Amino acid sequence: MAKRSLVLVLSALLAGCGVTPTTELPPVGAAPQGLAAGDRLKLDVFREKDLSGEYVVNDEGNLSLPLVGSVKAAGKTLPDLRKELTVLLSEGYVRDARITLDVVSFRPIYILGEVQKPGEYSFAEGMSVFALVAKAGGFTYRANQGVAHIRHSNETSEQSYRLTSGAAVLPGDTIRIGPRYF
Repeated sequence: MAKRSLVLVLSALLAGCGVTPTTELPPVGAAPQGLAAGDRLKLDVFREKDLSGEYVVNDEGNLSLPLVGSVKAAGKTLPDLRKELTVLLSEGYVRDARITLDVVSFRPIYILGEVQKPGEYSFAEGMSVFALVAKAGGFTYRANQGVAHIRHSNETSEQSYRLTSGAAVLPGDTIRIGPRYF
């Protein structure tokens, strides 16, 4: 009887091992959450070559621009920042400022764990977790191919997600592919 009780208790304990709460990632095509440190932008100011160029959002989340100075960019969308820069440049610096603002490159993404070539990779809009795994040489034979542990750049802890064919990656994400146990 004691042996049977021990087996039941151990079975119940083992049933809870390795269970990871998971949710689904947003689908590919979900827009990046906003600009952040490390994003590289191209600013073109019509007829003002000295103000045009490439600028990087610094660690404080700002762009340092000639004449205008430091402008908060982190968390803003590209259209919002474009409007703000147009207003700032029009206020005494450039008459009837007309600008274009584009993202040259987003901050990199990282993949760790059970992939062939873990490391840093360039973000591309519309990239899925599976596309990133392919860039990293594919899963190792030990990989749990159904779950990814992801820490988004604006979060302090990682979350576990079920992998689907349309699971999106966002700029600055750190993806960890864990091992499977059975």
